[in-house]
Amino acid sequence: MLRNIRRSGKSLLSPDAWKIRILFWSGAVLVGLIASGFAIVSERANEGFHHLVGISPYLPFIVCPLGLMLVSWLTVKFFPGSQGSGIPQSIAALQMVDHRSRSAVLSFRIAFGKILLTLLGLLSGASIGREGPTVHIGAAIMFSLGRFARFPHHYMDKGLILAGGAAGIAAAFNTPLAGILFAVEEMGRSFEERTSGVLLTAVFIAGITAIVIQGNYTYFGSTSAALETSQFILPILVCGVVGGLMGGLFSTALIQGSRRIAPYMKRKPALVALVCGLGIATAGLLSDSTAYGTGYDQARAIITGEAMLPDNYPLMKMLATIFSYLSGIPGGIFAPSLATGAGLGAEIAHWLPTLPVSAIIILGMVGYFTGVVQTPITAFVIVMEMTDNQALLLPLMATAFVAYGTSRLVCPRPIYRELALSFLPAQKKTEPAKEAADER
Repeated sequence: MLRNIRRSGKSLLSPDAWKIRILFWSGAVLVGLIASGFAIVSERANEGFHHLVGISPYLPFIVCPLGLMLVSWLTVKFFPGSQGSGIPQSIAALQMVDHRSRSAVLSFRIAFGKILLTLLGLLSGASIGREGPTVHIGAAIMFSLGRFARFPHHYMDKGLILAGGAAGIAAAFNTPLAGILFAVEEMGRSFEERTSGVLLTAVFIAGITAIVIQGNYTYFGSTSAALETSQFILPILVCGVVGGLMGGLFSTALIQGSRRIAPYMKRKPALVALVCGLGIATAGLLSDSTAYGTGYDQARAIITGEAMLPDNYPLMKMLATIFSYLSGIPGGIFAPSLATGAGLGAEIAHWLPTLPVSAIIILGMVGYFTGVVQTPITAFVIVMEMTDNQALLLPLMATAFVAYGTSRLVCPRPIYRELALSFLPAQKKTEPAKEAADER
């Protein structure tokens, strides 16, 4: 025991240990600062596009295709590896063993491109979010800072990527617990002792930095919606099954669509972006201009009851998000999926008129979101933190796990794991396939 105490004391005083701590702490502050700035500017970009829509609902038929073509060209020409959500790249980097391969998807250049191109995508009306890109940005920043420590890559890389990704989620949503759980449940699938402490510290520091800049806000405001214990079963089953099924179908559409469109993306990326831009504009027009952008304002309005959205909003938002992702531009699916889930919950509430509407909306949100990402623990925690609602904890948990089981029936592999395959070296692509076979 005395030997362990001495060893612990030496570790606390070790220059190398302090170098690692300073690296993680400074990286977490930087991630928090960038995530906060990214959040503020993203809202301005979102508002800018909706101002154009206010001039004429038909302007998106020009702005969306041309904007997506520009973003697609910039992505291919200057920032390859920055396309899509960014979470698949972070997951792929964790599976790589070569530091150089990781540098191809995680770098300061890609982090800069992710911010710039996501903002341009929002200005073009794409149905994308900043949360997935913030994970990519956080992982890229922390990983890139690692070169200054000059420690063995095999010792530092995974911890840096996990800590950066978790810090990104925490700072983007102001949901520190969800950031930790997402890193463990989706990105890491493990919680190694040597990375647990630095990951927790990075999440805490990034979260505090974001709060200092943006204030201690709740993403969707506070709700007091609740259900009586005797009311649990029906909404849990309906929201879990319907949300899980729709979320699983959305994920399948993205996975299969990405594979089928890949040959065209290599030959004619501009044409793909043009068609997808027209698809987004059509979905926006049919939804009374509600399907564009992150969906944050629409989701908040649905949850708080401030506004009524068209009945076709969930479907149009889902289609706009699919078109946005398949166009090959950078942008996440977190916020659009939460907005789609809120819209789906509002529709389900019509089927259950005797139950509290807000409660059903929140359960619909967690059901659909779980169906998309297939991380049930992260899903119910992130929705609970974003709505500041602990009264629905048990129904949220149960709905998330029902949705997870339902989603697996139509989408056996988690979407981020499947999309990560395109960023892996050839020899690594066979390992996830073997893992899926073992699961079956």
